[in-house]
Amino acid sequence: MASTNNNNHEKGDEISLDLPKGDVCRHGLGSDVLYQYQGFWRSAIGIESIKDFQQNFKALGTDLIIATMPKSGSIWLKALAFAIVNRINYPCSNNYHQHPLLTVSPHDLVPFIDLKHFFPDHRLLDFTNTITTHDYNSPCRVIATHVPYPSLAESIKKPATNCKIVYLCRNPQDTLISMWMFINKVRPVVNNNNSSLSIDEAFEFFYEGVSEFGPFWDHVLGYWKESSENPQKVLFLKYEDLKKEPKIQVKKLADFMGYSFSVDEEIHGVIEDIISLCSFEQLKNLDVNKNGYWRNHVENKVFFRKGEVGDSKNYLTPLMVERLDRLMEEKLLGSGLVFQN
Repeated sequence: MASTNNNNHEKGDEISLDLPKGDVCRHGLGSDVLYQYQGFWRSAIGIESIKDFQQNFKALGTDLIIATMPKSGSIWLKALAFAIVNRINYPCSNNYHQHPLLTVSPHDLVPFIDLKHFFPDHRLLDFTNTITTHDYNSPCRVIATHVPYPSLAESIKKPATNCKIVYLCRNPQDTLISMWMFINKVRPVVNNNNSSLSIDEAFEFFYEGVSEFGPFWDHVLGYWKESSENPQKVLFLKYEDLKKEPKIQVKKLADFMGYSFSVDEEIHGVIEDIISLCSFEQLKNLDVNKNGYWRNHVENKVFFRKGEVGDSKNYLTPLMVERLDRLMEEKLLGSGLVFQN
C-alpha cells in the first residue's frame, strides 16, 4: 500500500505555521526535524495540528482523554478504555467475536486529537463532531493526546469542564528504547528519510530532552503534579503497575472513568475478559494489527514490539543506565514520583 507523503504540507488548511523565533530547530529523537514549542519538541506539521487543537477543540463534560508520552503503552490503554466504556454494547466474554477491537486498531477507535494536519482526510478530527472513525454508539467520546498537560486545550483543563484525563507513563529506559526503534521504522514513511539513529544518538537526544513531546521529565511531571492536586480530574497510572497487577489497575481505571464494575460483573469474570481481550499478545496477533494500516499511512504492526518491562537492559550500556538514573533523580527530586527499571 502506498504511504501518504506530507513533506510538501508546509501549511495547514486552516491555520498558518507561526513558530517561535530563535534557535529552536533541532535534529532529535523524532521522525522529522523538531522545533521547540511551549517548552516541548515537535515537528513543524505537528505544531500546526497542536495549535489547531488548542484553538478549536471544545471538550465535553463526558469526554475521557487518554494522555501518554509516545511509546508508553498508548495503544494498550486505548484498548482498555474503549472496552471498559463500551462493554454493555460489546461484551468481552468468551463469545466476543464481534468486538470492534478484533477488526479495528485501537488508534482508530480512540483517535489522537492533535494529529489533524498529518492526514488529508480531516473528517477524523472534525472538532465539532463526535471524533470517531466508526459509529459504535459509544456512551462518551474517548480520545487521545501526547500533548503535555500545560499545552492542552483550555476547554479540557477548565475546572467547570468535568471531562477526565487518564495518564499512563513508562520508565524512561524502556520508553527511550521503544521510541528509538519506532522512530527508525516510521522515518522512511513520514518524510522519506531512510537514515537510522544509532542507540548512542538516540540516547543523547533523549538525555538532552530533545525528543517528540519531550523532555520526558517535564511531560510526566506535568500530569503527575495535576493528578496530585486534582485527583478527581487526572488519574496517573504506571505501565509497570499495569503489567504487574492488571486487575487492580483496570478496576482503578474503570472507577475513575465512571464505569465501575458491578459485583455481578466481577463474579462473572468481566474484568479478566477485558484484560484478555486487550492484552498486548492478543492485540499484536490480530490480523488488523499485523497487516492493516493506520490512516492508510503507517503499518499497524510497527506499534507493537515486545511490550515487556526491562527490555532496555538489552540495549543500554551500564554507563547509559547510570547517567539516565542520575538525571531522573535530579529532575524528579522532591516530586514524590519514582520509576522502577
